[in-house]
Amino acid sequence: MAVVFQLEEYEPEVYRRKARMISVAMAGQLIIFGMLFAMLLTTTFGSSFWLNALGVFLGLLATSALFAALKDRPWMNEVRYVWQLKHHLGQISGYLSTLRREVKADNRVALDILTFYHQGMQQLAELNDRTPDDDAERLAEKLEVKLKREKLGMSEEVTHFDPQDLSAFKRS
Repeated sequence: MAVVFQLEEYEPEVYRRKARMISVAMAGQLIIFGMLFAMLLTTTFGSSFWLNALGVFLGLLATSALFAALKDRPWMNEVRYVWQLKHHLGQISGYLSTLRREVKADNRVALDILTFYHQGMQQLAELNDRTPDDDAERLAEKLEVKLKREKLGMSEEVTHFDPQDLSAFKRS
């Protein structure tokens, strides 16, 4: 059962600071765990490239397990939110050509999903302190979607995305 994803507001500076801190911490843990496991394996079984590689792999597994245990902590909210946003935007991108075709037929669900996609891409760019990838084609599409929503009496913004809505469409 898919859970409805809700757009939330976060401070870009707070997100970027936490993302950097967590990235550095995870990289440090991977290095330490990888070296520790490699050292334990080579000390116990003798020096070998494969034992060193196995140590690094075990370090990766230990770092991943630790990260999985910590991912639901409150101080991970912003980072977890951005991962989920990226995941949903990636899901939607697999359906873009179908969604675009359905928007031309005034499909309200497709209009909602495409509006969410554009809003999510905009928010992701802001959180990552990047300029949105708004080429002329994307801007024209955003305008077309906005005008269709107005014509159909739909609200300008969409605040949530239900992955189940994609099941009505074929992947492109």
